[in-house]
Amino acid sequence: MARYIGGKFLNIIVSLLILATATFFLMKAVPGDPFTQEKAIPPEIKAQIMAHYGLDKPIWHQYLIYMKNLLQFDLGESMKSSNRTVTSIITDSFSTSFKIGIIAIIVSVIIGVYLGMMAALKHKKFIDNFFMFIAVLGISIPSFVVGAMIQYFLGVKFPIFTVAGLEGPLDYVLPVFALSTLPIAFIARLTRSTMLEVLTSDYIRTAKAKGLTPHAVLWQHGLRNGILPVVTYLGPMTANVITGSVVVEQIFGLPGLGAYFVDSISNRDYTLIMGITIFYAVILMAARFVTDILYIIIDPRIKISGGVVKK
Repeated sequence: MARYIGGKFLNIIVSLLILATATFFLMKAVPGDPFTQEKAIPPEIKAQIMAHYGLDKPIWHQYLIYMKNLLQFDLGESMKSSNRTVTSIITDSFSTSFKIGIIAIIVSVIIGVYLGMMAALKHKKFIDNFFMFIAVLGISIPSFVVGAMIQYFLGVKFPIFTVAGLEGPLDYVLPVFALSTLPIAFIARLTRSTMLEVLTSDYIRTAKAKGLTPHAVLWQHGLRNGILPVVTYLGPMTANVITGSVVVEQIFGLPGLGAYFVDSISNRDYTLIMGITIFYAVILMAARFVTDILYIIIDPRIKISGGVVKK
């Protein structure tokens, strides 16, 4: 296990370095600079500003300086937000994104697994067909479309919720709904297909023959094996929820990290773009790492040999 975890950490570090390198040079390839849009800056002052942020140096020199600072966990200073470091911006704004993302992930897993199980138990009946129809709609419609629709119907047409901002617990309902629609639909279909196979397995028939109640058979024997694909999906789902929150936060006017990310791209705030990109990457890779560990814990048939997972 230690060798396996060590290998995973090494892969994460290498992937982050590759991502940081690619993002840096792609960002520098975009025409202009963070101060192109500034009005009437004298050349002398602009030269001083460029020198202050090291933008007057060759690109390879800028890259070496940035990677040196990154290895020291220094993400630098924002070029557009005065006297604010990238770390402070991420720390102050990510709490909102984190709350919405975590709630959306929990809601998606609970509702998706439940709908999938009910559809499997009622296979080829009305409930099965209805749930799968809703799941197809959920997969087909993007989160930003769902967000705009529920914002109009539940915030404007029927003013049940506020359309923007976070002033109370109820204000989380619409953005969480928009973020969790796709994961719920995908998890429901995934759980249904897996449970249909599990419920016809020999060990399920054996459990029933031993006199176990349907509830015990379903939750103690069926769910543990039926949920394995869902655990595998947790990593990609976290990626979808986190990256999707960037657009959803803009739609609902939330003070999250997504707003800073969009603004940083528009303003060519190099250090903030790099910092948020790397921060998102760390979260996504950590989610994938945790998913791999959970998969091994949940399924005892999986063994680790020579740092490689085997089943």
